[in-house]
Parts: sequence; structure tokens; C-alpha cells
Amino acid sequence: MNRTLLPELVERIGQTAVAKGLDVSAPAIAKAMKAGRVIFVIENEDGTLTGEEVRPFPSRPLLHRSAPDETKYA
Repeated sequence: MNRTLLPELVERIGQTAVAKGLDVSAPAIAKAMKAGRVIFVIENEDGTLTGEEVRPFPSRPLLHRSAPDETKYA
């Protein structure tokens, strides 16, 4: 069993291979890396891949900023 950060594994075996091993799309891998998600990929002894994500607890969604109130500046 080998535990590797997602970007390191992508660099070693390629985005397509990692996506196929985790049963997700290649764009999903790219999006996770671009977002800076901390994902470890475990290479199991039977050759399968398993992903684990490290997230803060409790995990709260980011608040979306609304557009500035234009009436303030009129």
C-alpha cells in the first residue's frame, strides 16, 4: 500500500490513469488539483486506487459574495 498526494501521482502516472483508477473523469482530477484540495491516493496491493481527502471539521461552504450595491456609489 502506497499513499501519495494527488498531484504527485498525476505527475508520475498521468491524469488519465489516475482518473480511470478512481473512476472519475480527467477534468474532475484537474479541477480538484486546481482548487488545491488535499487528496491522498492509496495504491492498493491489488493495483486498485482509493482516494482520501483531508478537510477541516466542521466543513462549511464558502459564502458567495453578492455584487456590490451600486446605489452606495451614486
